[in-house]
Amino acid sequence: MQSKEQREDEFQSFDLAHRDRLRRYAYYLSGDWHQADDIVQKALTKLFAAWHRVEPGGAPAYARRIVTNVYLSHRRLAWVRRERATDDMPVQRIEAPQAEVELRLTVAGALDQLAARERVTIVLRYWEQLSVEETAAAMGCSPGTVKSQTSRAMGKLRRLLAGTPVPAGA
Repeated sequence: MQSKEQREDEFQSFDLAHRDRLRRYAYYLSGDWHQADDIVQKALTKLFAAWHRVEPGGAPAYARRIVTNVYLSHRRLAWVRRERATDDMPVQRIEAPQAEVELRLTVAGALDQLAARERVTIVLRYWEQLSVEETAAAMGCSPGTVKSQTSRAMGKLRRLLAGTPVPAGA
């Protein structure tokens, strides 16, 4: 059995090695760096509480699952509201060299219009490059649910991004 200090050292090593990746994952889910920081902090707090039960090899997947659950519960909270731009606001366009940045912002805006679980599915499948089975494990659902959520989300994204020019090499 490990001492308390050994478990804390092990957790700190895990934190240092994985916090940036978890933060980036939380950002892809939420679309906001500050919210991503909050989500990761809550997730790591929960992970630390369960650290004595976590298998070292499965810790990254377990941490990603906790981040997913924290994000989904965070979205359900009534007090979490995000400001949204409207068509009434003046938009300053930056010329051609920023085409890829504009495309990323357009895709991020489309992702923001997906339901929370659909967004989680897309991020896990395409940004994190997990298989259907790994995504199902991370979300705590069946592979069939992952497939249907992915199909529904991709259909919405196709409609939302219809007519969006894709730069060469993308």
